[in-house]
Amino acid sequence: MRMLLPSLLAAILALPAYAAELVMVEQDGCHWCARWNAEIGHIYPKTDEGKEAPLRRVDLRDLPDDITFASRPVFTPTFVLVEDGQELSRIEGYAGDEFFWFLLNKLLNERAAGAE
Repeated sequence: MRMLLPSLLAAILALPAYAAELVMVEQDGCHWCARWNAEIGHIYPKTDEGKEAPLRRVDLRDLPDDITFASRPVFTPTFVLVEDGQELSRIEGYAGDEFFWFLLNKLLNERAAGAE
């Protein structure tokens, strides 16, 4: 048992920490939210981006108290990159999969550059 404890602790410490999350602000009846769900929603968790910033969905009319937004989201979908409960940056709207991936990678790269 004593040998198992250090190994277990080492394994736990080796798990990736999700310091960032991608918060999707959405609402019922949002056509562009539905389009994002159809085109990207099912694959996002499997991507490198999804592993770096796991998706969290919130409703526009019921924003969580544990996130400090730079300003209240107005449009849906709005994708907010959050770290330690603070908004870092956002993407407002959805204009297709290629544009989404381009903008998201830009946000993630800016985050990484700021951490250096």
